[in-house]
Amino acid sequence: MLYVGQPGSYRCIVSQDTEGRRYLQFGWDSAYQSVTGQGFPLQLELEYTQGMVAGVAFVAQPRRILMVGVGAGSLPMFLRAALPQAHIDAVDCDAEVLDIARRYFGLREDAQLRLHLAEGRRYIETPGPAYDVILLDAFGPRGVPRLLATWEFLRAVRARLTPEGAVVSNVHRSPNPLYPAMLQTWRASFEQLHAFDARTTANRVFVGLTTSRKVSRGALKARAGPLARAARFNLRGLMTRRLEDREVRRNAEQGLPWPLTAGILRDSDE
Repeated sequence: MLYVGQPGSYRCIVSQDTEGRRYLQFGWDSAYQSVTGQGFPLQLELEYTQGMVAGVAFVAQPRRILMVGVGAGSLPMFLRAALPQAHIDAVDCDAEVLDIARRYFGLREDAQLRLHLAEGRRYIETPGPAYDVILLDAFGPRGVPRLLATWEFLRAVRARLTPEGAVVSNVHRSPNPLYPAMLQTWRASFEQLHAFDARTTANRVFVGLTTSRKVSRGALKARAGPLARAARFNLRGLMTRRLEDREVRRNAEQGLPWPLTAGILRDSDE
């Protein structure tokens, strides 16, 4: 055991196994939030992070990337190494988490990677530059905070995107009683909705696009290929688990957006 934080709404725990892999948990009984091992940062240990990297490939040349939810910093550090020309802003609301990422996982700021201690929704709703890719991976012990899953929040996220931008989010299908409403909310918020499924966990990665113009399978594989090689994962296998919500795109192309009906998460439901 390398670090055990003070009790609170959750407790940060950092451990290391005999092979040198390091783990970040939020509470003794929680799933691993981050795992790093040999070859880090160009090796992603958790399968869902590979899906998030593939989601980045929906944008041809991402120049500005926003990451909400830093954890141990594996994703922002990978993207910093794999996309050296991109500017990355990484935001987390917990100073302890950022300190742990620096002390135990090697997260470092430089001219291209900036860390921000801020509440994710407030950061997004504050006027600022547009991003080509916004990645959402803000998790606590009970999953995604509800205010980072509502229709109003996703509208604010859309407003911070460039016209051809993409929103990529890690969600849990189960155990997650909010998952059906989260799916409907994403359907109501984007012209296209894609997803990548993990094989060994209940993680699903949503990719929301604000245009109905389709990215061909060939273009997506060509863009994702260098990222997959850098992260050392099986792109072909991942692509076989990609899902497209065709009805979302069909309605957008016909000018028929999803109606705001019951089942969609709203701020007013709190």
